[in-house]
Amino acid sequence: MQVTETSTEGLKRQLKVVVEAGEIGARFNERLEEFKDRVQLKGFRPGKVPMTHLRKLYGRSLMAEVLQSTVEESSRKAVTDRNERLAVQPEIKLPEDEAEIEKVLSGEADLAYDMSFEVLPDIAITDLSALQIERMSAEVADEEVDKALEQLVERNTSFEEEADRAAGNGDQLTVDFVGKIDGEPFEGGTAEDIKLVIGQGGFIPDFEEGLTGAKAGEERVVKATFPEDYPVETLKGKEATFEAKVKQVAKPVRPAIDDEFAKGLGADDLAGLRELVRGQISREYEQLARTKMKRDLLDKLEESHDFALPQTLVDSEFEGVWRQVTQGLEQAGKTFADEGKTEEGAREEYRKLAERRVRLGLVIGEIGDKNQIQVTEEELRRAMIEQMRGYPGQEQMVMEYFQKTPGAVDQLRAPLFEDKVVDFIVELAKPAVRQVSKDDLIKAMESTEEGQ
Repeated sequence: MQVTETSTEGLKRQLKVVVEAGEIGARFNERLEEFKDRVQLKGFRPGKVPMTHLRKLYGRSLMAEVLQSTVEESSRKAVTDRNERLAVQPEIKLPEDEAEIEKVLSGEADLAYDMSFEVLPDIAITDLSALQIERMSAEVADEEVDKALEQLVERNTSFEEEADRAAGNGDQLTVDFVGKIDGEPFEGGTAEDIKLVIGQGGFIPDFEEGLTGAKAGEERVVKATFPEDYPVETLKGKEATFEAKVKQVAKPVRPAIDDEFAKGLGADDLAGLRELVRGQISREYEQLARTKMKRDLLDKLEESHDFALPQTLVDSEFEGVWRQVTQGLEQAGKTFADEGKTEEGAREEYRKLAERRVRLGLVIGEIGDKNQIQVTEEELRRAMIEQMRGYPGQEQMVMEYFQKTPGAVDQLRAPLFEDKVVDFIVELAKPAVRQVSKDDLIKAMESTEEGQ
């Protein structure tokens, strides 16, 4: 096999590979011998079919198989011998001249083909221990715990029917209604035994207000207008009339915040419940702080690493991002103009995002490889279980998806690997801890998101 570099430009490489006819012939004969022992032809015992007869019947198809495997093996060896790190799989260009192909198939000519590809750049990793990053830390105020306990009370509030009660804020109504637009019932506008709580905003504006003060058995006609952003296109901005019958009015029964309430939620007492709630809020703050720190760290990594990017990777990433963006606009019924952008400007913006993702992906991959950071099978298993928990009753389906879908497991592995590399860098960089308020932490997160 002969390999000649015919072109090199930046990260792009083009090679000419020639595999001699003699080598191809030897491969073909080996394939023919293997095939002879397996083929069954009428009138011949297994393994006794004459080679000339096999060549006549199957020679062309077997040679095509040999040429395909030869291209795969020789192209792989060409890359390996050059110690190239591929960015993507090579593009193979076989001869287009039919006469030349026929000569190769008949064993009269060498197999010559071109292969082009991009290689990964050499990446000099910066001194990770010198990266200056900080981690915010927010204390959980007693007021936040009190607010969370109130939310627990709301979620555990029951309702008790009360005769002759006029529906007020917080009361639960059981209602039948028929909605009409221009005097005609519309799809989805009729329901029975619907429960709604006055003041929760579970229905369109004006509907709950129109039932305030109603008693069980009372019938009312309520006018309400669907919002302009209502998800059903045919109802946006339309005024509807609802003929409603209140079947039941129930008052809220709020549990007292005491030891009994705490025990019902699995705590030993109220003090224990407060600590559990405080711990949960604290973990939420810690996650926000980690997310902010991670984004800052990724910014630092991008700023401190400048190298040429494989355009095939950038193009692929951009196409994926652009597809999501355009599909999102289409589903929302919007255009770039509605977002205050032009398509050209949006393309430039998302091209830069694609470049950032590719650059950071290569840097993180390089750091992980050089420091032998790997995602274990146990970590993958835990991530899979976490995914399954999001689909109760469909766990088997989720498991089969990961087992049968190419690339599905890699989609789990990638974020796990990134987080392990980030943890590795954080351990080296030893970020400074800065105490902030909850509001400052949230503002910092919002400003980071706006800049993404």
